[in-house]
Amino acid sequence: MRFKAAILKKISEPLEIEEVELISLAPNDVLIRNYASGLCHTDLEVMQGSLTYPLPIVLGHEGSGIVEEVGKDVTNIKPGDHVIASWNPHCGNCFYCDRNEPILCEPFTREQPRGKMLDGSSRLRLGSETLYHFGIVSSHAQYSVVPNSGAIVVPKGIPFDRACLIGCSVMTGVGAVVRKAKTQAGDSIAVIGCGAVGLNAIQGGKIAGAELIIAIDQDPARLEIAKNFGATHLVIAGDLTIDEVKDLTAGRGADAVFEAAGAESTLQLAFEITRPGGQLVILGKTEQNRKVSIRFGSMMGEKRIVRSSYGGARPQRDFPWLAELYLDGHLKLDELISLRLPLDKINEGFDGMKRREVIRAVLELS
Repeated sequence: MRFKAAILKKISEPLEIEEVELISLAPNDVLIRNYASGLCHTDLEVMQGSLTYPLPIVLGHEGSGIVEEVGKDVTNIKPGDHVIASWNPHCGNCFYCDRNEPILCEPFTREQPRGKMLDGSSRLRLGSETLYHFGIVSSHAQYSVVPNSGAIVVPKGIPFDRACLIGCSVMTGVGAVVRKAKTQAGDSIAVIGCGAVGLNAIQGGKIAGAELIIAIDQDPARLEIAKNFGATHLVIAGDLTIDEVKDLTAGRGADAVFEAAGAESTLQLAFEITRPGGQLVILGKTEQNRKVSIRFGSMMGEKRIVRSSYGGARPQRDFPWLAELYLDGHLKLDELISLRLPLDKINEGFDGMKRREVIRAVLELS
């Protein structure tokens, strides 16, 4: 079958909308007709060359839609199901999957950076040329083909443009607080960076019952948005930030700090404002080969430090849970969307992200 997709052919050049070909479905594949796809900064990193993938490639890893067809060995998903794609499909039987660490699944970590499916092949062609997958999702297209473990059935009541956000930014932010840090009622948390992931970490704190939720950003407008997501205190990033956070936390620092800005300066800040015995969860990222330096003394005090890529996600458990939270009015998704646009306007969405004018832009693909 043939369908339209946004293709990255060269670094630092606009995506091109072209027809691509799906060769065939493997036995464990699921074909999704995409109805919505969120634009993520990780996509932008690939477009700008700071995150290296083979080209040409179809980006997008935050998608939702309706199952159109399944491979012959798929039994738990059927055509007509509403699904959210997970960018961390896993084999279920490798060293890490056997240890309940699917984020480290060996076929996933080996093949995903190569732009391939879990079996090491591509299902897509651009003319006679191999076309690569991104995040084993490639949702900036009318259709996606994903492994069985990457298609998560969710309630049909949740709109597609909101459902897609659960697949990356919402799971990463909320999950970091609730699943990874295991924040409890009465805790204090601080979130550095109030973009999509940071805002979701803030509402993760609210969901967990944190008493003190400190939002930190250099942009006052972003801080006002953070207040709407549950921040109890707003702090402008600057020379006095450490003192302000210490003043709010009886001089100790926060029980858990979530770094979601992805800069060396904010990483140092995160170490400084984590209390002794507290947790630092690193969500933001910079260029893969860039070295960063940290004041050694800021790491002292029995602090627990973890890098989290997907908020401790177990998509089969967590995506339906998050969808139900939204349907019950306890999770904000509408407020994350700054811009909706069709596939052929996708470059305008990324331009808005570069200018920091949008929290999330969403493609409407129906």
